[in-house]
Amino acid sequence: MPDPVVILGLGFTTQHLARRLRRRGAPVYAAVRRPERFAEFAALGVQIGNLESDGIPKGAVLVHSVPPLPEPERAAIRALIFEIEPRRILYISSTGIYGAQTHVSADSQAAPNDDKGRARVDEEEWIAATRSLVLRSAAIYGPGRGIHMRLREGKLPRGAGGVVSRIHVDDLAAMLDAGIESNVEGAWPVADDHPAPSEEVAEWCARLMGLSLPSGFAAGFPVTGRHVDGRAIRKLLGVELKYASYQAGIPASLEQEQADAG
Repeated sequence: MPDPVVILGLGFTTQHLARRLRRRGAPVYAAVRRPERFAEFAALGVQIGNLESDGIPKGAVLVHSVPPLPEPERAAIRALIFEIEPRRILYISSTGIYGAQTHVSADSQAAPNDDKGRARVDEEEWIAATRSLVLRSAAIYGPGRGIHMRLREGKLPRGAGGVVSRIHVDDLAAMLDAGIESNVEGAWPVADDHPAPSEEVAEWCARLMGLSLPSGFAAGFPVTGRHVDGRAIRKLLGVELKYASYQAGIPASLEQEQADAG
């Protein structure tokens, strides 16, 4: 039987990861706030518990997905990690730690320029005491999340203009799964192979879905985006993208949403 995996925080990406792990028979434990919200995952065999060490196996691989929190919540999360003594930690960070850099690769250094980015780097540095793999993810999209959902709700896309890098949630989950089974360490940017302006993606989605662009779209997106080269970590992990661009990932997301709706 595969070794157990502990997931800290069961959010958008780690829900996809939990399903993937259960499909291959891995024992999965999830430490979450309000466990009653995750009956679907309990039915899949995920062991759901509070943010406490009781019932969580020691020495497992930990997937840490909780975003930076203020004190005393941050100290409580770190105390939990200390108590369960993971042998390896995978941390889902963000390309936001690169700050104002507009072109990022595996050679780029963290240079946060806001409090959120600095808090991410602080968490990365804290977990570095354990054998760790940090995936600094570009904007994550997929079924139920992304520009196509914003347009469906009649809203403008979130975030930056200019060139923006993205990653489909299934591809990020595949990299996490491969990272669980690997010995790769360090901090790496993660993105697909087709950075594109938010305006381009929104216009493409609107045509695909037969929607009108929301009011204010013509004003544009004045904030500079970021071009992220995520090839290095994929090569190390032996992962090929299922959705190399938004043109592949968004139709697949729409199809999955339709299937989920019955």
